[in-house]
Amino acid sequence: MTAETVEDASPLAGAYAERLVAPNPALPLGTPRGLDEFVAHGQVRPSAALLEEALTRFGTIGLQARRRTVERLLADDGVTYGAAGDPAGTRAWQLDPLPLVLDADEWASLERGLHQRARLLDAVFRDLIGERRLLTSRILPAEVVAAHPGFLPTAHGINPPQSRAIPMTATDLARSPEGWTVVSDRTQAPSGAGYAMANRRIIARAMEGIHRRANLRRLRGWFDLVQVSLMDAAPEGVKDVPRVVLLTPGPGSETAFDQGMLSTLLGHPLAQSDDLVMRGGRLWLRTMGRLEAVDVVLRRVDANWCDSLDLLPSSRLGVPGLVAAARRGTVAVVNPLRAAVLENPGLLPFQDAIARELLGEELLLPVPATWWCGDPVARRHVLANLGRLIIKPLARSRGEGHVLGWQQSTDQLAVLADRITADPWGWVAQEPVTTSTAPLVTPHGLQPRNVVLRTFGVAVGETYHFLPGGLARIASAPDAFSVTNASGAGSKDVWVLDSDDAAPARVDLAALARARSIPAEPRLPGLTPRTASNLFWLGRYAERAEVAARLLMVADNLVEDHHHRTGTPGHAAMRALLEAISAVTSASPGFTGPDAEERLAEPLPVLEQLLVDERITGGVAHGVARATATALQVREVLSLSTPSVLSRLQRVLAEAREEESIPVQLTSERILDSLLALAGLAAESLVRDATWAFLDAGRRMERAQSTVRIVRNTIALTRSPVVEGQVVEAVLRVGDSLITHRRRQAAGVGPAQPVGSALDILLLDSSNPRSLAFQLDRIAEALTHAPDQRLADRLHALRRRVRDLDIATLIAGERLDLVDELIALEAELRSFSDALEDTHFSTQAPQSSFAVAELDGGVR
Repeated sequence: MTAETVEDASPLAGAYAERLVAPNPALPLGTPRGLDEFVAHGQVRPSAALLEEALTRFGTIGLQARRRTVERLLADDGVTYGAAGDPAGTRAWQLDPLPLVLDADEWASLERGLHQRARLLDAVFRDLIGERRLLTSRILPAEVVAAHPGFLPTAHGINPPQSRAIPMTATDLARSPEGWTVVSDRTQAPSGAGYAMANRRIIARAMEGIHRRANLRRLRGWFDLVQVSLMDAAPEGVKDVPRVVLLTPGPGSETAFDQGMLSTLLGHPLAQSDDLVMRGGRLWLRTMGRLEAVDVVLRRVDANWCDSLDLLPSSRLGVPGLVAAARRGTVAVVNPLRAAVLENPGLLPFQDAIARELLGEELLLPVPATWWCGDPVARRHVLANLGRLIIKPLARSRGEGHVLGWQQSTDQLAVLADRITADPWGWVAQEPVTTSTAPLVTPHGLQPRNVVLRTFGVAVGETYHFLPGGLARIASAPDAFSVTNASGAGSKDVWVLDSDDAAPARVDLAALARARSIPAEPRLPGLTPRTASNLFWLGRYAERAEVAARLLMVADNLVEDHHHRTGTPGHAAMRALLEAISAVTSASPGFTGPDAEERLAEPLPVLEQLLVDERITGGVAHGVARATATALQVREVLSLSTPSVLSRLQRVLAEAREEESIPVQLTSERILDSLLALAGLAAESLVRDATWAFLDAGRRMERAQSTVRIVRNTIALTRSPVVEGQVVEAVLRVGDSLITHRRRQAAGVGPAQPVGSALDILLLDSSNPRSLAFQLDRIAEALTHAPDQRLADRLHALRRRVRDLDIATLIAGERLDLVDELIALEAELRSFSDALEDTHFSTQAPQSSFAVAELDGGVR
């Protein structure tokens, strides 16, 4: 098809003709780009009409604006990829505003091929762990299987409980001129379905008008099917609703967001190694005050790392004894621990014969021409054509993936040939697939990119169901052949058009799910100590940032009014509050120490640093950063709006850093707005359960300690009446209680002295949300969700001690007794906080590998 004939087909096609028909420098044969994403037989595909509408409606400038909107929404939703320890670090997820659109007929055809492929993978797995007909008949060379680490002989004897041995599948596909072609399979711990849902949510907002009018297949129902599949995976004999956990490596995982999103969609808790323990041959989830039996583990940890007893001894990501428990049938692991063997590219050269043997069918979805180098004839072909093939090791390992032969020098090809010759059983080679392209919105306009589609299947009963569309990944550069997250690939939302005359697929979930009896007293899963600790510290960090922001806002106001008025009461009050900032926040640099006078002479640069520099412990930015990092570890139990508020906080700080002169008051006010919104989410969006309790207890504990420190370092110190009056007003502004103080003074309510009134409001007034007494009352309320008599007794004594304070006596004279009392209160608050952490947030000692002896059907 020439550019001229394409241009005649449609304005849309004409817009891309020049860009998309250019040769592809990434392929060795200069294969021409096709317009198959848009055009078939000289006519615009039905699915392209939506893209044409987007181009017509928005134009290039409008699409670039939508691209920026998508970036903002991704940040607001906290969508990230990558691990903090990786060279690239954690980075924002990349999403293009233009979706990849598939016609209903095309998807129906593809879905039939995917269903066959899922059945094939399931049949291969059952054969390899059972009869092994493929190996004994030499349809599949035994070396291909034995050489792959995913075969895991140590996990032998685990029988999958479901009708389908592989409940969840993922297949990567590329659309070539001949149709959809399988690139690879992911069966160990398929990732990306959570990203697919996140993409849909964001594009639905960024392209709202077009999305609303499009007749699309929806995604949410597929996750309901995942729920049914997990319930159905529970071992025989489980009568109650099965307890399911998602085994995660933790927040350092590259796909931590994907795991958190999946946990949110399914309602099952994320569990790290420390959250789980083996007792009596069963797997248990450690929750507040009790152990909860686990029936099903949906793992996102590679199999080798799941058990340091039977698998990798150095692993700290799994649970010792998990393999033995799965073998005994007390817990089901999804996908099975040996499922990674199906990701072996060495299976691809034999799949046509395998499909005929196991299914009696021909493959509907082809695979690229592939050669296993363990076969002498195939090896000679590979070595003779090394420069134009894709070379893959049998097993993926960190830091070593596939090699594109045409990108290697002569010397590099020679080294590769030597490696293949030395270990031929460990290598395969593939013909490159000529993939279709999709348009990517860039700052320089629309550009074509290679695209790969990852599809997701889940087994319910005998049938596999597929997420409509899946996750499209798009190459990072025009000449990039590889489309992987590691290479910086972006993503697209995938829209599958719904057929107007097609009856919607209906699944009787109640009939397919196992009949389960509901316990007499059903309970939600409890919080793990790790989650409770993170919630507690999220509350503390958020409050710490808020207190620091309030101090800086009031201090900056005093600096503006009194900085150059040395010798005045206002200047003395300014110095008092600046010195208190250092004492309260313990931040350095501050306004105490050897260089204090120099900084007090020019306080504004220090205030700016305390506001925006994340490196300064105790500063506002540091508190925001710590709160954000902590929230990401427990995102699955928080309001869905939480990432948006935290993203707004980060944007405010980033914008302030770009200013030549940082507006401290304005920035502090904007930060306070977001921090109050965060507090509002906790107060108005969380059910009053343990999640709310520990989050609120952390906030209250931090506010109680901060209030005592502020009072001790300001109004507890004697000053001249005029200076003291201004310091009292400044402290009450920090405590958001100045209006109450003025109204009470005017009405003659409370202590007559301003300092006495302030102490009464900030320490004793249990109706004031900023007072010490109020915080202690709220902590007591929160801890009713995690009762402990020793903590309750200590807190009761502390509350009584505060109620018994005699303000009139304490402010008489030099106030030394007041200072001593505040020091003692602060020490008791710290001690109580430590006791709370020791009681509820304890971690396990490193779990050791141990031998499990079975005796009379039990475990000794």
